[in-house]
Amino acid sequence: MISHVSRCSTYWDHIPAKTVFSPLTAAIMCRSSPEATRTKQNGFIAFCDEMGESVLVHERMLEKAGPQGMHLAKVGMVSLGCSKNLVDSEIMLGSLRRAGYHITADASAADVIIVNTCGFIGTAKSESINTILEMATYKETGQCRALIVTGCLSQRYSKELMEEIPEIDGMLGTGELDRLPDLLQAVEQGLRVTFVGEPGFSYDELLGRVVTTAPHSAYLKIAEGCSHSCAYCVIPSLRGHYRSRSASGIVGEARWLAENGARELILIAQDTSAYGKDLPNSPGLPELLRELGQIPEIHWLRVLYTYPTTFSPQLIQEFAENPKICHYVDLPLQHANNHVLERMGRGPVAEAQRRLIGELRKTMPDVALRSSFIVGFPGETDGEFEELLDFLAEIRFDHVGIFPYSAEEGTRAAELPAQIPEDVKEERYNRAMQLQQEISRSRNLARVGEVYEVVIDGPSEETDLVLVARSQYQAPEVDGAIYIGNRWLPAGAFAKARIIEGYDYDLVAEIVEIGDDTPCNG
Repeated sequence: MISHVSRCSTYWDHIPAKTVFSPLTAAIMCRSSPEATRTKQNGFIAFCDEMGESVLVHERMLEKAGPQGMHLAKVGMVSLGCSKNLVDSEIMLGSLRRAGYHITADASAADVIIVNTCGFIGTAKSESINTILEMATYKETGQCRALIVTGCLSQRYSKELMEEIPEIDGMLGTGELDRLPDLLQAVEQGLRVTFVGEPGFSYDELLGRVVTTAPHSAYLKIAEGCSHSCAYCVIPSLRGHYRSRSASGIVGEARWLAENGARELILIAQDTSAYGKDLPNSPGLPELLRELGQIPEIHWLRVLYTYPTTFSPQLIQEFAENPKICHYVDLPLQHANNHVLERMGRGPVAEAQRRLIGELRKTMPDVALRSSFIVGFPGETDGEFEELLDFLAEIRFDHVGIFPYSAEEGTRAAELPAQIPEDVKEERYNRAMQLQQEISRSRNLARVGEVYEVVIDGPSEETDLVLVARSQYQAPEVDGAIYIGNRWLPAGAFAKARIIEGYDYDLVAEIVEIGDDTPCNG
């Protein structure tokens, strides 16, 4: 089992207003068994189970698989939080498969249940705790013998969790992902153990991943950690300083993904546009994107989590000139008033943010812009909030996430004076989201009649008669979708579709041309 609850409310997840948070929703399941269908290509083994889900692991990761610890155990996993945490889950599943474990989609049949938690802000922590407690019930109602907690919450609160939730058998920090099989072996021996150290783990593609997303669209993590010092953020303490992966490792993994069905690669990190700046003589993100664009099978390159002060002119040019890069810029700005931005630890960058948006739109007139903002930050005055509303009305972003400020212990912002009352935060949140909803609806209505290239993600959850698709201007999970009902195409197919209806967040279209495999900006 791997259930991925991706819409955890964090400042960096950029969740649209229509999201309804609940544990164990939006589940993505993957399962392999001796009966599973396998295909082998270029060193990777792809498993396709009876549920139709895909699993991808390199054969070198299976060569030494053998009995270690609970090698006959069935393991289920729940992955909470953002796409970066999902990749961590896939890495851990890869290590378990390599050690001889079986992955099951049935929680009641799992001998071991792992909850990979999110712990950035209050709602994320609550969701993680609720999910841990829910999974603990399978010790009574199922055959669960071990409950393991991993991820940001375990990194931050391992001692408290072990004391308060006795059902937990083991804790694994963010810097110990490759030690999960060792932890399970210790638990099998009757120990209650915690592996939590410094958050310095760096992903090596040779560790292998069990890919749990649809085969045609895969995340590609290019760096770990964060070296920014935003006053409200706990990420550096949970994930360590910024560490770029090697370009050769990233490109190698990208080729493996492409050879096994990926047509869209989604680059992620805490700050993707800072890629390579921490390594001597390393290529930056523009050069990395150029090399990734040479992979023949890749149709779209999408970049998430860029940062306004590291988005260089060279990167803008690469976005404009590389025909495979989606004209979609994910740019968390957090506020529009310099005084608030300075209190946030981001510097007086309001005008620089405006200039960057101007350059992006000048260079790519069709660019879709996504951002996120915090309302109710300590000391935010009515006038500063009104300035944010004016900025939203002026820029008219395509996609926006608004988040009421959450005071996190251990951060500078939590100690600031003039904390905003919760009812004021909520009122400001509602006003900002109402404004953005109107902007989003207006922009979507303006798209009616336009023809876009779209990728088919699969049938809708409501009915197989309606397909869910996206254009280059929409990222999976966090943005609205395009619904198509006039014909059926398989997941991963590209087609041209005409927009016929526009709503607050979603669009309705009809397919007008099939099989055009030209790049999205070609």
